[in-house]
Amino acid sequence: MSMSDRIVTRERWTEARKALLAREKAFTRERDALSAARRELPMVKLEKQYVFEEPTGKRSLAELFDGKRQLVIYHFMFHPTWEAGCKACSYVADHFTGALVHLAARGTAFAAVSRAPLPKIEAFRKRMGWTFRWLSSFESDFNFDFGVSFRPEDVAAKATPYNYKRQAFPQLEGPGLSVFLRDGEDMLHTYSTYGRGLDPVMNTYNILDLTPLGRQEDDLPYPMAWIRHHDSYAPVEP
Repeated sequence: MSMSDRIVTRERWTEARKALLAREKAFTRERDALSAARRELPMVKLEKQYVFEEPTGKRSLAELFDGKRQLVIYHFMFHPTWEAGCKACSYVADHFTGALVHLAARGTAFAAVSRAPLPKIEAFRKRMGWTFRWLSSFESDFNFDFGVSFRPEDVAAKATPYNYKRQAFPQLEGPGLSVFLRDGEDMLHTYSTYGRGLDPVMNTYNILDLTPLGRQEDDLPYPMAWIRHHDSYAPVEP
């Protein structure tokens, strides 16, 4: 349908908008039900010890809770051999800072974790101007255990363990997000999501989804092919 064929009277637009509103309300109710089911997932008690590094020293997973009950970790794609973090993960990370104070108000700590060594993380963080907590898991199995770093032989065999199945995956690192709950001295893994499951934390996408042109990715070689590090776009005119 051409753009001109979609131009109608205000009355016809309102009729179509009301029909879509009914679908949106049904989707919202289903999303609420899905969120409730997510909160009811069983949990896994963590027995393994993980050590991370940040500029002020070594930290355990328990210390990342920062005295709060909940912890959200974004698995930022940054392989030890790379000189910069993943562009898509950087796009995701551009949405973090504004949420931190609100998460803390609900007893939830937040951190990003990458397998790159700390000096590379710090250099890239400085370049991007980010202030959220970002640690290196270079000396631990954390990334492998939580399904976001892969062995070269698995990638070569197209049997990479990502998003709860063995599949072809093009890189040694993948994006993801994991959630943990503290219960006394116990740390519980409650949830992890990967791939399109990360859409809710990409608010630029959520805004674009409200527009008539949407994400504008259908003709690209792959979704997110348009994304750049935020300092690599053409300057935005004031």
